[in-house]
Order: sequence, then C-alpha cells, then structure tokens
Amino acid sequence: MDLTGKKILITGADGFIGSHLTEELVRQGFDVRAFILYNSQNSWGWLDHSVPEIRNNIEIFAGDIRDPHGVRTAMKGCNLVLHLAALIGIPYSYHSPDTYVDTNIKGTLNIVQAARDLGVERVVHTSTSEVYGTAQYVPIDEDHPLCGQSPYSASKIGADQIALSFYRSFNTPVSVLRPFNTFGPRQSARAVIPTIITQIASGAKQIKLGSLNPTRDFTYVTDTIEAFKAVACCDNAVGQVINVGSNFEISIGETAQLIAEIMGANIEMLGDPQRFRPERSEVERLFASNERLCSMTDWTLKFNGLDGFRRGLYETIDWFTKPENLAYYKTNLYNL
Repeated sequence: MDLTGKKILITGADGFIGSHLTEELVRQGFDVRAFILYNSQNSWGWLDHSVPEIRNNIEIFAGDIRDPHGVRTAMKGCNLVLHLAALIGIPYSYHSPDTYVDTNIKGTLNIVQAARDLGVERVVHTSTSEVYGTAQYVPIDEDHPLCGQSPYSASKIGADQIALSFYRSFNTPVSVLRPFNTFGPRQSARAVIPTIITQIASGAKQIKLGSLNPTRDFTYVTDTIEAFKAVACCDNAVGQVINVGSNFEISIGETAQLIAEIMGANIEMLGDPQRFRPERSEVERLFASNERLCSMTDWTLKFNGLDGFRRGLYETIDWFTKPENLAYYKTNLYNL
C-alpha cells in the first residue's frame, strides 16, 4: 500500500507513541487526522507540545473510542487507520477492569466495524507484548501462546482477537502490530524507565521500584514508529500479527543501574509494596523475535543491543531532565 495521497486516521494521537507517530507522518507530508480523547480543557495531550509547523498541519478530531458514532464520524474519508487508542496502565487495570473492556475491546470493535462499513483500505491495530505473559520460550515469536496475566493484558488479547476476527469473517484488511516495551520521551511515569529517570532527576537517592528481576525487551520509540509505517505499507501484513522488539533483554534492576550510571547518580533500590504486581500476575520475562517484521518489510532496528539501548536512554534522559519536561511529572507520587 502506497501512503501517498492517503488520508490517515491515528487514534490515541494525544498519547506517548501516538504523538510521535502523528508528528513523524505530518513531518513527511502525509494528510493526518488525529483522534484525541475529548476533554473540556481542549487539551490535545502531547500534541500541544508539537512545533507550530507540525501542530498547524494536523486535523484534530476530539471524541471517545468507546463511542461508535464518533468513531465512524472520525473515520469518514480516511484510507488508513492506525489504531493506538487504549488504556495501558497495568496497575489501574487491577483497580478498574471494566473500563479496560469498554476502551480496549469495545473500542477496537468500533474501529473494525466502522472500517468494514466504510471500506477503509487498511487498519493497523496496536497490541502489546503483555499478551504473551511470561515467556514460555525465547525469543518470543508470534506463535507463542497467549496468557492474560492482568486484566489489561486480557483486554488486549480480546481486542486483538476482535480485530483478527473481522479479517477472517469479513476480509477487513487488518494487521496487528505487537510492540514490546517501547520507551522514550513523553512516556507516562507508570512505565519503569520514566519512573527511574524522574526519581533520580528529582534528587532521590533511594529509588522506589517493584520487582527487579523481570526482564524486558525495550524498544526505542523511533524504531516502533518506523515499524508502524512499514506494516501500514506492507500488503502481506494483512491478517498477520507482527512483533516489534529489539531482540535484547535486560532486567529491571540492571536497567536502573544503567540509568543511574548515565545520570552520574549513586542510588539504592528499594522495593515499594504498592509497585509489585500480584505474584501470578507478574510477567517475568519478555524477549522478542522480530524475524517476521524484518522478513516482511524493509524495517531495520536502529537502536539495537546494549549499545542501542544505552543510546535510547541518553535521548530519553536528555528529554526528561529538562526542567520544563520534568515539571509534567509528579515524581514524589506513585503513578497508578
């Protein structure tokens, strides 16, 4: 699929990955409609911080992914939908699981139903590595069993299956992109890397964390953005689930030490009870295979291995430690 001349709808455009993706596509001259969550402050989320030449070239649609009528209105005239809107916080899913079903499962149903009815040419639905649960083998490929170890991951399994069912049932042209742990500027403090950086940047010597032993496959945000573009253009990706990860794993404890080293800080890591997942809910190991993505598209990993991870951390730390950016984060509070 050639994106030239196509109208692109991005849901969740006001969020972490969505704002980076929106900016990149606008920067490349594409016609983008950004679906943001309606709010009475008329906030566009992170898009409010885009440079004027990008912000002034985005068509904004404020609505709610849970509203099928709004979704259909937003999608009218669009050729491609990049569906990123979701509730993503795992701890909050223990607190309010019902809203995850409404947002992640029903919201995705609204997307694929409207896409089917309107004849949209391509839908790229965003999944998550959390659907795999703790790795039963590594590297984790797309045939790995699914295991919902949290209400969040269960809702994303449901969303993925809804999306794929429309491909199988109605030939709706859906691809499922499954990012592993994306990190970078603007990420929520509910994620571990911003949690560590913001605590150190605020002067803390004792860093409050959950379990230190689990490993994660961290992917820098620009690599994830390039994967969205590659999958959107790939006709053979229709009906497929496609991982995007770095093929590199590192523990949370090692990640904290590496961040402290880069920031020139001596830290002590403290276990904070409220930051631990329930025992059977903790995903102990994530380590991606991105072989399918590499074989089907021309995507290449730019931030690879320990060196690439370190370079991504430098970029991320540089953004978070700017006072005007750090001010967005409540570093003394646990972000549920």
